[in-house]
Amino acid sequence: MLRRIICSAPAAALAIIFLAASSAWAGMAPGMGQPTPGQMGLQGAASPVAAQIQTFYDFVNIIIVAIAVFVLLLMLYVMYRFNERSNPNPSRTAHNTVLEVAWTVIPILILVAIAIPSFRLLNLQYSYPKADITIKATGYTWYWGHAYPDLGDFSFETRMLDDAAREELIAENIDAPRNLAVDNEVVVPVNKVVNVLVTADPDGVIHNWTIPSFGSKVDAVPGRVTTTWFKPTVEGIFYGQCSELCGKDHAFMPIGVRVVNEETFAAWSEAMQAANTAGKDARGEKDKTKRREKLREKKQLIEKAKQIIREAALQQSGNRKLAEVNAVGTQ
Repeated sequence: MLRRIICSAPAAALAIIFLAASSAWAGMAPGMGQPTPGQMGLQGAASPVAAQIQTFYDFVNIIIVAIAVFVLLLMLYVMYRFNERSNPNPSRTAHNTVLEVAWTVIPILILVAIAIPSFRLLNLQYSYPKADITIKATGYTWYWGHAYPDLGDFSFETRMLDDAAREELIAENIDAPRNLAVDNEVVVPVNKVVNVLVTADPDGVIHNWTIPSFGSKVDAVPGRVTTTWFKPTVEGIFYGQCSELCGKDHAFMPIGVRVVNEETFAAWSEAMQAANTAGKDARGEKDKTKRREKLREKKQLIEKAKQIIREAALQQSGNRKLAEVNAVGTQ
């Protein structure tokens, strides 16, 4: 946080130069969507809630640092001024009305100053705007299931990629961080309100659906439905992990949310809906030949949807790498 405050002015000036030099800078900045080596503070904010969380985080840390410095200086002064050598005849004063009022009132004022933005943040988090898209996230042992009830109720499972699958993506210049990359990403359009209904397998355990850059973190409880919302303001890939100790593979339950433009999302969701329809038709088809044809159609449509996201990922990976190069130049 301190480094960000100290370096904010020169970094902002250099960022303006790079913005003028390249439109690709509008993509994800380093430290956004996933942790990075040497990172200080929170992951970059990519939603209004996350942005306000970071503002509140910085504000409270300034107060904490100020109190810590004040107490340290006060202790040093007391040790210097009132040690036995400097003050051989100590005062017998037991009370000081002004001082006692001050050390009661000042902490109250500090707590009020913290409470006001805290309540505003809570109100923002739990005042759900009208959703453009609703997603249902279900925690299993140990993977996630995601469904789009407003878009034909198509669904898919999200599991962590192994090293071999990651290497294939990396060879194609697509980011695939260890223990975070997933086989099926949640896809949402940029600048749209997304409502996430979160639950867990009725026969399972408690999980937690978390995306730090969106400021979203909510428990997935068996037999109950909790909810969170976010409005992504930046295109790119944003990772999270199960944040509730849930068993032996707790550390291997990542979540990947791919934010794309509206045209890409429309094409992807259309292909997924068509694949879901083909799957339903196949289940109700008694003729084996027609059933195989429907299943083949479903597979082709799913591959089409994956190809759409793969192309978006390639473009976003290029923008991210350029942003990282520009960021290095500002340091």
